[in-house]
Amino acid sequence: MSTGPAYKRILLKLSGEILAGPEKSGISAKVINTIAQEIKSVTSLGVELGVVIGGGNIFRGVQAGAQGMDRTSGDYMGMLATAMNALALQDILEQNGVPSRVMTAIEMREIAEPYIKRRATRHLEKGRVVIFACGTGNPYFTTDTAASLRAMEVHAEILLKGTKVNGIFDKDPEQFDDAKPFEQLSFMEVLNKELKVMDAAAISLCMDNDLPLKVFDIGIEGNLKRIVLGEKVGTTVSKNGG
Repeated sequence: MSTGPAYKRILLKLSGEILAGPEKSGISAKVINTIAQEIKSVTSLGVELGVVIGGGNIFRGVQAGAQGMDRTSGDYMGMLATAMNALALQDILEQNGVPSRVMTAIEMREIAEPYIKRRATRHLEKGRVVIFACGTGNPYFTTDTAASLRAMEVHAEILLKGTKVNGIFDKDPEQFDDAKPFEQLSFMEVLNKELKVMDAAAISLCMDNDLPLKVFDIGIEGNLKRIVLGEKVGTTVSKNGG
């Protein structure tokens, strides 16, 4: 039985809320250091890794729109928040000896590279972690959708979504003690059951392009490495649910 990585190239989706930790906003030094160590444990195996990061710990465009702000303006502000998180993650990764590059869908050459598919792929081939900021660069699209899109563009073998709970449940496990986890689901089941793990556009993109999705708790030490080594962790979502 092989003990090597089950995947050569993966795309990790992190929400901004994850970076905030218990404070609910801002960036927790403890959390971001923990995530950097998790990423390092995977790249040390030779796995190529891209990261799409959200900005909800700093600003959420959807909430701004609900409060009367123009949705487009709010979404662009949210994209800038993802750039701040991306730069923070890059800094911590570099401090931990992990080479990384921030690529953004909105041009800001002084602090990050513009997203170019071929350049991103080359960085991955050279063993650099590529952190994709600013979503798709378009309002009305979430960073979940951006994660699905980037994963397909760079030919990732699986999309991993790191959350605060270890998988997908039939109801919110933080509110209901009797919430039951799913080990496997199909994309259609996720859509039909309205399981809010990712938005419908992101799920549909994965389904249409047969890109498997794994949802897991990024806060459990070693979870990311376990997945990469092929162990059963969290919930797997695939075309047929098998």
